[in-house]
Amino acid sequence: MRERHPPRHGFLAASGLVMAAWLLWLGQGVAADPPKLQIGVASKIITHKIGGWVQGAGVPKKAMKIRDELEANALYLDNGETQVLIASLDLAGLEPPYAVRFCKAMGEAAGIPARNILLSCTHTHGGPSVVKTNYLMPLDSEYLDKLEGWLVELAKEAVKSVRPGKIGWGKGSAQIGYNRRVTWADGTHSMHGDTKRKDFAGLEGPDDPQHMALFAADENGKVLSVLYHNTTHPTIFYAAGVYSSDFAGETRNILREEFGDIPVLFLNGAQGDIAMADQLNKRKEGREEKLERIGRMVADETLRLYKEVKYHKHPILAHTYEDMAVQVRLPDPKILAESRKILAQIDAGENVRGMKMIMAFGTVQLQDVYEKNPVDALPIHAVRIGDVALVTQPCELYCQFGLDIKRRSPAPITAVVGLTDGYAGYCPTIYGVLGGGYSGQQISWTRLEPNAGYMIVESAAKMLNSLWHGGKVGKVSK
Repeated sequence: MRERHPPRHGFLAASGLVMAAWLLWLGQGVAADPPKLQIGVASKIITHKIGGWVQGAGVPKKAMKIRDELEANALYLDNGETQVLIASLDLAGLEPPYAVRFCKAMGEAAGIPARNILLSCTHTHGGPSVVKTNYLMPLDSEYLDKLEGWLVELAKEAVKSVRPGKIGWGKGSAQIGYNRRVTWADGTHSMHGDTKRKDFAGLEGPDDPQHMALFAADENGKVLSVLYHNTTHPTIFYAAGVYSSDFAGETRNILREEFGDIPVLFLNGAQGDIAMADQLNKRKEGREEKLERIGRMVADETLRLYKEVKYHKHPILAHTYEDMAVQVRLPDPKILAESRKILAQIDAGENVRGMKMIMAFGTVQLQDVYEKNPVDALPIHAVRIGDVALVTQPCELYCQFGLDIKRRSPAPITAVVGLTDGYAGYCPTIYGVLGGGYSGQQISWTRLEPNAGYMIVESAAKMLNSLWHGGKVGKVSK
């Protein structure tokens, strides 16, 4: 909070009691430091057993090995007025009912309001099947039941470990994501494509290389946890049949060489139309080479920011949220009928896979789930940690919306975080809707009305300004 200084009149200086009464009458109160920050941290292995389905939309595969462990890492902040627990999970996402269930169980076990818990998924494509995007691959309910227990323990350990501390932040740049929506001369758009073709008409949207890092430390300066934010799709081990936390795990290992075995959180950005591959200058490299390159790039920029960090013992901590109702786009009847035929062919044993299966299943699932009530609810959160603003939402938001939120934000540093407190699918711009194709055409995980992204921007802007300039918007956490 900004300090307010009393009028410097001589008669007020004569008595501290009179001064305090005068200030109280003016509604200004006596200037004081914000409450001292309390910090808790925790980390859990959440890897599934060999033989479980690996997340993938068009490639149903089971895990044949564990390349590296999946983790859940948590940072808990409490200033006596506001509690916030942020957890980073090495998963593709969480279906909304599971996210609600997990937050409720974690809150009850750890003594935190459930709505003050933010479960953010890194979107690794090397985790168990936890988002239903494949016709032949079920949600892994056995794994999800185990995950609930792990997350309850994570929350309890984070709160139990609480101690006085301080926090610092920084903003830099690490280009690990590039726009992947390719437009063609006939007006169609596609995810990826040969940009050397004569009918290539440019990329649909921008990318965002911003890199943000938070460093939580005890009173002596020992780093307790690192949280970083960047924007891309972790798909290095897509369809590889292995469990892997992708480049986030590599980054975590490098940072732990510097700081010890601490929780490291990765919060992914507005990455709906972003990928690691540069569509204009494609690089030839193997999976392991790519993993090492990107993991090192992210870790190096995080460590560079650490060298410049300035800690704050009394940062403002505030949180507000809104559950935003949006309409759902149901599929075209002709496309729906054709999609049902394709699924019938698969049921009959035909080897229909890839994008044809994805689009057919997504179309039918959209109709079956939302036909009777075509409305969705998106939990939008805004968190202030000193000079840092976190805006969280459950979509694979197109990058332009993330940039728009940052442009309107009053915060010196703003991170727009996706895949948090549920999975609501892709949220394209109007260009994406007009261009169609995967993540543009309506399917179950591109279901939101065309205005949804713009509504998220409006909601985020209002909440951020309420946290920086006062006023009440949405529901404020305690």
